Amino acid sequence: MNINGFAAIVTGGASGLGGATAAMLAQAGAKVAIFDLNEEAGTAQAQKIGATFFQVNVADDASVNAALDAAEAANGVARILVNCAGIAPAVKTVGKENVPHPLDTFAKTITVNLIGTFNVISKFAARLAAADDVDGERGVIVNTASVAAYDGQIGQAAYAASKGGVVGMTLPIARDLAQHKIRVMTIAPGIFLTPMLEGFPQNVQDALGAQVPHPSRLGKPNEYAQLVASIISNPMLNGEVIRLDGAIRMAPR
Repeated sequence: MNINGFAAIVTGGASGLGGATAAMLAQAGAKVAIFDLNEEAGTAQAQKIGATFFQVNVADDASVNAALDAAEAANGVARILVNCAGIAPAVKTVGKENVPHPLDTFAKTITVNLIGTFNVISKFAARLAAADDVDGERGVIVNTASVAAYDGQIGQAAYAASKGGVVGMTLPIARDLAQHKIRVMTIAPGIFLTPMLEGFPQNVQDALGAQVPHPSRLGKPNEYAQLVASIISNPMLNGEVIRLDGAIRMAPR
């Protein structure tokens, strides 16, 4: 599928992996809509790359529907969706002084990362299903999981569960949407230099990068975006999860 001229939506597109993906799509000629909660960062990124920004809570029906309406009015029916919105709390199942993991924290992580991803997918796909196909397909959905789905570390019960859900629903959603000629893929990144890690001291960043077998460094957001571009362009990539991690297998901590 060719990116140039098509409308695209990137959730979490204000920064990090989503920001790099939005920039790649815009540079390739797509009409990009950024969906993000961070209005300041989202507006700045949209202005920088020539996109449009919509403040969106991906787990809220009304918010997603309103943003899809507005994005469609601005750019036409989107054929590319990249889901990067997510949160990553670090909380042990049983914490200090034998305090249990707060249930609201666990539920919020599942709500944003898993339910939010599905919410945008289903509403995006329902609109796209009514569009004409182009060269044998209507569009592509790329989700973001994590290596934590397979190698969850200490304190990552909620995060690993949410990302494991994204991994688990990839194939059945691809099968559901096959009749509509919409492909569904998921990327499971390893340790990438996102805004959260950029706030760490350089020695901590170096130590994290050294855990990666090869290349022995943190991943770059544009490398995630590069894989998104490859997925969009290759019509046989469907229903699969790709680890993008430099062969890392995460240790317990």
